[in-house]
Amino acid sequence: MQESNFVACMTAILKQMDNRHYSYYLESFHTNQDLVDFFMETFLLFKDLIGKNVYPADWMAMSMVQNRVFLRAINKFAETMNNKFLENMNFEQQLWNIYFHLAVSFITQESLQLQHFSQAKCTKILNKYGDMRRQIGFNVRDMWYKLAQNKIHFIPEMVGPILEMTLIPEIELRKATIPIFFDMMSCEYSVFNKFRKFEDEIILKLDHAVEGGCGDEQYMELFQKILLECAVEHLSITKLVQHFVKLVKGLLEKLLDYRSVMSDESKGNRMSCTVNLLNFYKDINREEMYIRYLYKLRDLHLDCENYTEAAYTLLLHAKLLKWSDEQCTSHVMPIDFHDSQTQRQLKENLYKTIIHYFDKGKMWEEALNLCKELADQFEKEIFDYELLSQNLKQQATFYENIMKILRPTPDYFAVGYYGRGFPLFLRNKVFIYRGKEYERREDFQGELMTEFPNAERMNTTSPPASNIKSSPGQFIQCFTVQPVLEEPSRFKDKPVPDQVINFYKANYVQRFQYSRPVRKGTVDPDNEFASMWIERTTFVTAYKLPGILRWFEVSSSSTSTISPLENAIETMQKTNEKILTLISQYKGDDHLPINPLSMLLNGIVDPAVMGGFAKYEKAFFTDAYSQEHPGDWDKLIQLKDLIAWQVPLLEKGIQLHKKRVSGDLQPFHDRMEECFQQLKIKVQKEYGLRELPDVDDKRTSRPRSMLRSYRQVSMISLSTMNAECNTPTKLTADSNVIPDSPRPIARFEEKAPDRAIKDDGEVKLRRERKRQKRSSVLFADCKAEPSETKRLSRKQEFRSDTNLSDQTEKRPASVLKQMSFASRSVPTIPALIFAVANGGEDQTLDQNAMKRMSHPMFVLSPDDCEGEKKSTPKSKKPSFFKNRLTSKSAEDSK
Repeated sequence: MQESNFVACMTAILKQMDNRHYSYYLESFHTNQDLVDFFMETFLLFKDLIGKNVYPADWMAMSMVQNRVFLRAINKFAETMNNKFLENMNFEQQLWNIYFHLAVSFITQESLQLQHFSQAKCTKILNKYGDMRRQIGFNVRDMWYKLAQNKIHFIPEMVGPILEMTLIPEIELRKATIPIFFDMMSCEYSVFNKFRKFEDEIILKLDHAVEGGCGDEQYMELFQKILLECAVEHLSITKLVQHFVKLVKGLLEKLLDYRSVMSDESKGNRMSCTVNLLNFYKDINREEMYIRYLYKLRDLHLDCENYTEAAYTLLLHAKLLKWSDEQCTSHVMPIDFHDSQTQRQLKENLYKTIIHYFDKGKMWEEALNLCKELADQFEKEIFDYELLSQNLKQQATFYENIMKILRPTPDYFAVGYYGRGFPLFLRNKVFIYRGKEYERREDFQGELMTEFPNAERMNTTSPPASNIKSSPGQFIQCFTVQPVLEEPSRFKDKPVPDQVINFYKANYVQRFQYSRPVRKGTVDPDNEFASMWIERTTFVTAYKLPGILRWFEVSSSSTSTISPLENAIETMQKTNEKILTLISQYKGDDHLPINPLSMLLNGIVDPAVMGGFAKYEKAFFTDAYSQEHPGDWDKLIQLKDLIAWQVPLLEKGIQLHKKRVSGDLQPFHDRMEECFQQLKIKVQKEYGLRELPDVDDKRTSRPRSMLRSYRQVSMISLSTMNAECNTPTKLTADSNVIPDSPRPIARFEEKAPDRAIKDDGEVKLRRERKRQKRSSVLFADCKAEPSETKRLSRKQEFRSDTNLSDQTEKRPASVLKQMSFASRSVPTIPALIFAVANGGEDQTLDQNAMKRMSHPMFVLSPDDCEGEKKSTPKSKKPSFFKNRLTSKSAEDSK
């Protein structure tokens, strides 16, 4: 109360003073230094009173009277400053600096922001007092231009205060003060031949000002227009100014988007805008601002428990640091790691935090990469073996987690935001989202619609029309897409566990596919497969997922068409792969629920719910189709081969199901097994017999995790696995496969349009030859020495269908002719499994043998073949596997 009385008295005295009183008082100072001290003390007092406002907020009349009195005094003192303290000899930089800061404080004070008042109150203030912001703003502009050569002393310190003044939403004030920026650029350019200091300062201050609520689109447009008009008259810096204006406009767009979503409940939108800003600062090489937004993004991820994304975000900061003992500068030192002094210390602490986040996000592969880098530093740079020991223990834990802990595969969703109702960073763009664990599309879409309650959901997956994109509303399109595996090169031709490869099927992915059926030609109502074409759209995102966001914008897309036959092949490939994956999971974990395996197997073998084979046969395995599509011959072989290989996979799955099924589900299992036997007879009769090598987990003394589905990389992706399906077929008694054909195929081969149809006599002759050669094609007929030339001519075929190296080509002919079990579609199990099946203890297998057995085939010696022919076909196994088991049994008996 005492302060307000004092201020009221002072205000009343100043109000009574006229021009004569001011002149008389200022002339009473004997020296210029005394006058400078008076001005500085008075300006600081005014600035302090304006900032504090000693009157209650609703005492508008007292505040306006005080402002008018102070404004008159400031203008009188400014006249004296121009007359006495502007010339070079008498220039008082500190005094002028305080004056400019006082003027900015006056113009930005809350009581003068008329845009916050009602229309009636605003009109009343304007009629009685005028817009004092405009008055002092014009005075500041005039005072700035009077500085002349002294302007350089206020750059870049005055950039921020002038920016605050130009951001006041008063159009005439903006028009009067924005040109000051061009004058600052011209002044710095004339001295340094660039205006980098001005540019850095305005970017920094603009970021803080807009985040604080200042600025709008009108300011952005006016800023661009005024500066470009000023640059036209100064050709020497025109291009530099144009580049600067473009830079500031882009920054303002992103800052305004960021500010618009700061109060939004959707943290996803806040993350998107934050990433846009940090990418912008990275592009223009503003490290301080870049790091500032990195930690804002990190905090948003932690609030949402997005630990993987938080780790990737911090990793961007760690990459800016070196493994050196250089001192950290202030702008790269976040508050969280203030104890770190050197770059090495900060980077090490960052890595430990990032590893912790990756661990919580179950991204152990990424955590291991950082652990190895840290271990290298501990071992070779700082020689801290205690830290190295802890690090290696942590690595061991991560490797064990990869093999033993189940990680749910996330779904991916394509989301399109169409219509002008969305903000610029979303408008008419498509994004790929990474779903959370066990998140269904319906749940994801529900949350999406909650964020945009006014949006309309699109029920079609086709690209929207132009009228949708240009409409003023909001339209959201959401559908599930499938990630495309990018197989790491280090996995090529190596046995890789499912636990390892499955991680890469849903991580480090950048390409995604969506397939939708389309109808072409005549539609058969009884068989939709014959006319079901697939339109496949491939999306490519700007960055790989996962990353610093759970979604990224689609940078490009393309569309292709898949024929009905190709679609059938892909369907069979995926089904076989799914069966194989489940078998691997159930072999490795005895506690998995039986339901998923039950549903998958029953859905395939029970004709009441399946019927797929019959549909394929009716659609593709006919004379009419072969004649109309002569180029599909290899694809027909491939499809039949896939059908044949599904039987041993199903059999293995049913065997596992039998061991795990409970008593109440036994009737269900019996029914399923009955259906499978019928299916097995039909498939083997039509398409031949396939057999999988038997590997019994119980025979090994090593941990179960060591025996989980080791297989060739060709089995990792069945699209690669079945690229060329020339699988030799093990014949059954009723099979019509012609054994002498250069490519063993089922009976439909003789109906090929480009092959002569043989008479019945010749067919019978071939059948008779087949009966004489009842040995399985799994085992080479070692006595068939004739026709040596014919078998050697198949060398190139084997090379194209297998992973044979150049060394294999130099093997004796007696070895090459035995390689009949060679197909990229065969689910092969390399020699590593056989070693594991034998306990993993016998290491007598030489290196060459290991290399040979890593190929998808079995090479047998003549002695082995001779012995095997004495056994029944059902008991036949690769002799290598048989001998290994025999030797193991002998050791056990000892």
